[in-house]
Amino acid sequence: MKAIIPVAGAGARLRPHTYTQPKALIPVGGKPILAYILDELQEAGIQEYIFVIGHLGEKIREYVQEKYPNLHAHYVEQVVRQGIGHAIWLARPYVQKGEPVFIALGDSVFDLSMKELVLAPTSLLCVRKVDDPRSFGVVEMEEKNGMIRQLVEKPQFPKSNLALVGLYKILESDLLFEALNYLIENHITTQGEIQLTDALMRMIEQGVPFKGYKVNNWFDCGKKEQLLETNAILLRKHGAPKHASAKLENTVLIEPVSLGQHVVLSRCIVGPNVSIGEHTRIDGSIISNSIIGSHTDIERVMLENSLVGSDCTLHGVFQHLNLGDDTEIDLR
Repeated sequence: MKAIIPVAGAGARLRPHTYTQPKALIPVGGKPILAYILDELQEAGIQEYIFVIGHLGEKIREYVQEKYPNLHAHYVEQVVRQGIGHAIWLARPYVQKGEPVFIALGDSVFDLSMKELVLAPTSLLCVRKVDDPRSFGVVEMEEKNGMIRQLVEKPQFPKSNLALVGLYKILESDLLFEALNYLIENHITTQGEIQLTDALMRMIEQGVPFKGYKVNNWFDCGKKEQLLETNAILLRKHGAPKHASAKLENTVLIEPVSLGQHVVLSRCIVGPNVSIGEHTRIDGSIISNSIIGSHTDIERVMLENSLVGSDCTLHGVFQHLNLGDDTEIDLR
């Protein structure tokens, strides 16, 4: 079984960070989003991967080669973004005839057992109830046996609140690529893109059985607010790693706080729910509920609910005031 991981998206909702960093490499809970996916899939026994890259794709390649040097990886470039279905279709030269595939969208973190999915005897589509399913592929599923009877991509009037979360185990890969090829050759799109959901529905209409697998939780890291919330949840759930090379001087940590290698904190109050990347220096600051990138220099600031990228410099100013009686000053 091979894993197909599409990471070609531009990450428009996380700009300006995704102007220089692929969304899959944005850190959350102490490591990049992509690392959670790769670590789980490797533990589940999958050793061969097809990355569909595009925007800043070389950074994906460099990260995988540096952090996962023993990974058997292939790279396919999606030059023009035509949807997730098109991205999956591009991976077909690396999938042998009849070989099962595991598809994981590279911008989400999942709370489930990947190993359980990989070992399941049937094709599976992972689902979860959401408040507003109109932005997702929507699933209609039999309650008794979990079999999926209908899939609709981003419907205006959903008939269910079960959404596809971006994890798919497909045993019938030949039929998947045939369905995707049919959509491409006949220019069948939804909202202007070749959709994986439409290809899966075509397979269901041809009699291919799919079961729904309800996940415990799933974190779509597409927006700043979601990213910060996910960071806090993962730090509390999995712990906050601190590299042995991190240095603290006259600093108070309010856990959970994750510190990368060679982080230097002096005269700070940091936490809760803070992740700080490697080689970052912070002095005289108060930081909470935030993600700070690598190789960043911060002095004399107060940050809350903030997302600061890598290679940044942020220096604030302390105020020295001499106020008389009955004075009101707003420094916001």
